[in-house]
Amino acid sequence: MDLQFVSYLLILTAIVLFIVTFHLPKRDERYITIRIGNKTIKAEIADTPAKMMIGLMKKDNITFDEGMIFIFEREGYPGFWMLNMSFPIDIIWIDKDRKIVDITRNAKPCILNCTIYKPKEKVLYVLEVKAGFVDKYKIKEGMEVKFY
Repeated sequence: MDLQFVSYLLILTAIVLFIVTFHLPKRDERYITIRIGNKTIKAEIADTPAKMMIGLMKKDNITFDEGMIFIFEREGYPGFWMLNMSFPIDIIWIDKDRKIVDITRNAKPCILNCTIYKPKEKVLYVLEVKAGFVDKYKIKEGMEVKFY
């Protein structure tokens, strides 16, 4: 891609994120309990374009007992970046059978030239948790993820 086009695209995206972040009414927060191995967390559900775009951006930090689950309409290779985030996260990529197919550790916040993280296999769910969660709780590819 042309570098100038990418720059314009990043600026446009930043403007849209700013508008969405600061001008939308308080979002409707819904939660689900998720269990991986012996660890249970409370995850906020991101299942609309607005919730997915904002993600954890408005949070200053999260604990090892919370996260955010992105639920997509169909399987694919969604791209995630850390634009305007306040803290690093681990990203757990989950397929339609609720098995972990990939893990991204310690994705760091960015402002410009953001890395776009994608799974190596198709996913239907993406779980964002506090950086270090994956190693602390020995989360591995192939593990089953349960929703309650």
